[in-house]
Amino acid sequence: MDYKSEMAQLRRTLNEAGYRYYVLDDPTMSDYEYDHMLRRLEELEAEHPEEIVPDSPTQRVGGQALESFQQVVHAVPLESLQDVFSPEEVEEFCSRMAENLEKTAYSVEPKVDGLSVALEYRDGVFLQGATRGDGRVGEDVTENIRTIRSIPMTLPEKLPRLIVRGEVFMPKTVFHRLNRQREERGESLFANPRNAAAGSLRQLDPKICAKRSLDIRVFNLQLAEGRTFTSHSETIAYLASQGFPVIPQKTLSTAEEINEEIRNLNEEREDLPFDMDGAVVKLDSLSDRSVVGSTAKCPRWAIAYKYPPERKPSRVLRIEVQVGRTGVLTPKVVVEPVRLAGTTVTTASLHNQDYIEEKDIRIGDTVIVQKAGEIIPEVVEVLLSKRPPDAVPYRMPTVCPVCGAPVVRDEDGAFLRCTGAECPAQLHRNLTHFASRDAMDIEGVGPAVMNQLIEREMVRTPADLYFLTKDQLASLDRMGEKSAENALRAIDESRGRGLERLLYALGIRQVGQKAGKTLAAHFRTFDAFAAASEEELTAIDDVGAVTAGYIRAWLESPQSQHLIGRLREAGVSMEAVEAPAGDQFKGMTFVLTGALTRFTREEATALIEARGGKASGSVSKKTTYVVAGENAGSKLRKAGELGIPVLTEEEFAAMLGGISGETKTEAEKQLEGKPAEDPSVEEPEQISLL
Repeated sequence: MDYKSEMAQLRRTLNEAGYRYYVLDDPTMSDYEYDHMLRRLEELEAEHPEEIVPDSPTQRVGGQALESFQQVVHAVPLESLQDVFSPEEVEEFCSRMAENLEKTAYSVEPKVDGLSVALEYRDGVFLQGATRGDGRVGEDVTENIRTIRSIPMTLPEKLPRLIVRGEVFMPKTVFHRLNRQREERGESLFANPRNAAAGSLRQLDPKICAKRSLDIRVFNLQLAEGRTFTSHSETIAYLASQGFPVIPQKTLSTAEEINEEIRNLNEEREDLPFDMDGAVVKLDSLSDRSVVGSTAKCPRWAIAYKYPPERKPSRVLRIEVQVGRTGVLTPKVVVEPVRLAGTTVTTASLHNQDYIEEKDIRIGDTVIVQKAGEIIPEVVEVLLSKRPPDAVPYRMPTVCPVCGAPVVRDEDGAFLRCTGAECPAQLHRNLTHFASRDAMDIEGVGPAVMNQLIEREMVRTPADLYFLTKDQLASLDRMGEKSAENALRAIDESRGRGLERLLYALGIRQVGQKAGKTLAAHFRTFDAFAAASEEELTAIDDVGAVTAGYIRAWLESPQSQHLIGRLREAGVSMEAVEAPAGDQFKGMTFVLTGALTRFTREEATALIEARGGKASGSVSKKTTYVVAGENAGSKLRKAGELGIPVLTEEEFAAMLGGISGETKTEAEKQLEGKPAEDPSVEEPEQISLL
């Protein structure tokens, strides 16, 4: 079989498997088979990039980050619906329809609580995706839409032009996973799946959107050139035949039947993969819709029934504090079991100390509980009339409930965080960060190995990695003697990474890679760094008062001092390994924009910093040069407005004086052969069909 035929066959098989999994919820192959075939297709496309087509499953992971979204004028307006809140209002709606029509039929369907979008196809190929916006003008989110795997990229019937409307949402399972991850990182939680979906779809970097695993349900045919239909139910059946995941709907005749279906949907909402905030009732006949017409704001032929949030009283039994992997202390309230929106609730989020004080929640109080966005249980209010006389205000602990180290407030004041360098609650995060590529770069000792080391109590701090034996490592699942030898070799090699990487690996608050470089270049030894006062630290470029305070607090912690002592005992280098960087770009600030082809952004930044310069993310009057790649956007325009010199990649390379193997610094050589990585960007997860 030639490569073209093989690529076509792989695309057909993978797209069919994706459709069966993401749309029909009927997987036909294992994760392993899917990933193996996808990897083969990626290899072939790398060898023959001219054969890459829009519907290839490899094109769904997200492309180059955008600098802004372009506006899109909708060919057919995306109208909003009139809300109703009672069965009586549903009856009134049906009566109004009957006044102008001889016989009426209605489509009733769940109202997905997400973000409305329009998808446009030309000759059966996906062309563009846009948000609703104000109904007439939206934002072009095409690259992010491509990452939603349930959306077909090509259609069986090649109509000249097809536009459909759907609701993008974050599945409940993904929402819960994302919030757990955000909690572990000390980030604010999404209040509900809609907020999460909206924020994800409007990410400028499609790779972030791809990781969020968004989904869609198509609920309306906006435009179909070359096709005619008589009813809404007919259009939904047609869209399903074209591979779209469509909203489930029923066709009913009377107000009584409609209200019963609305009640049924409310009872079944917990079983749906998406969050719903109501039910939509609309005329099924397309000709009837034309007769009834629309107002300036919304169609007269449809309504949205909104369910009121279910609220119930319960009593606060206790308040518990959990410590996440990043050390953030998160309180939750334990209440007497109460049934809400189809599930039994026993706990509710309290977010932070400010939230507790604002609501004045005390142990023993009777509180009103509801599910925020029908998902997250939360305390709405306290019934002060039922407060016990001995109830006292609750205060968050001043020390970590896990390790006893002091806790501090984040710089924004929202969260409390444990300062313990050896806190057991943070051990997994600390270990994986310590061993990561940009820190101590211990290859072969990843998160799965760390889990086993922790479970078997072989390590309690990052320093314990250096005291592991071959027998201990070989005893781990899927390790083996050869893998154990390789891991030990990687651990041993990491001893000499130097002060710059060590400072980053220690996980000191606000000491990232850049600060680690700066501090190592300035102090040269850990002892000199540890002896520096806050005043001496703040005198260094890019080290502010807050960061200096975090550094001193970390250094003075008994847990930190114990960790450093163990690292010294293990023979870990505490000195800078390179001579200070050159000063060719000293005092200069560069801004990189557009798609660079000769350098990755990581490489270009390293080259600038190795020569004493600074790489910034925004253009200002202090910018010295802007380096512009392909498709440069707003930063290039701003540079023109401010009169900032703009360099092409070739001019930038010439300014560097040529980059050859003989002239590269040690830091530049370390970048060779490594993929670009921006720690602020979430990478897409491996594709999973299970």
